[in-house]
Amino acid sequence: MTTILKIGGSLESDRARLRALLAEVAQGVHGRCIVVPGGGAFAEAVRAAQIRDGFDDAEAHRRALDAMGRMAAFFCDLEPRLVRSVEPWADTATASVWDPASLRAGQPEIPESWDVTSDSLALWLAARLRARRCVLVKSADAASEETPDALARRELVDAAFPTFAQRYGGPIAIWGPTRRVTLQQQRVAA
Repeated sequence: MTTILKIGGSLESDRARLRALLAEVAQGVHGRCIVVPGGGAFAEAVRAAQIRDGFDDAEAHRRALDAMGRMAAFFCDLEPRLVRSVEPWADTATASVWDPASLRAGQPEIPESWDVTSDSLALWLAARLRARRCVLVKSADAASEETPDALARRELVDAAFPTFAQRYGGPIAIWGPTRRVTLQQQRVAA
């Protein structure tokens, strides 16, 4: 079974933690693992360009996907044992980094706005691959009693995260700098 491991772009500034985590993935410590990179400084540049140049959210979304692709290349440069993959659903590598370039053409279930970032895309991929768990590595901690809705309200995850969490339905963990917690998902009454 696969683990989806989203590594936030903010970890760029914590190279020791980032290198150690990528090495763990390459060594198979977490089993078969697909890394979903955050956009980091590349995505921040897209936000600044959108303000400056005035392009719409759909174009910003596509450029943010490119930013994630650039971060995927950066992760593979830091840890050469990782494989960069555009289609991880067809890939059998034990340790890969997803470049979401194929999403540039659009997916009906993925809104093209800043409400969807690499957090929700990690859950989308986890649902698509029926991953055993989805882990978000963050530069801030979460509490075990927090729900996806609570995390979105305090902006630790994107606004679409609660919806994507329900679609995925599996275990979601947040690995912050000091603790690792599994979220308490709100169940929908039948």
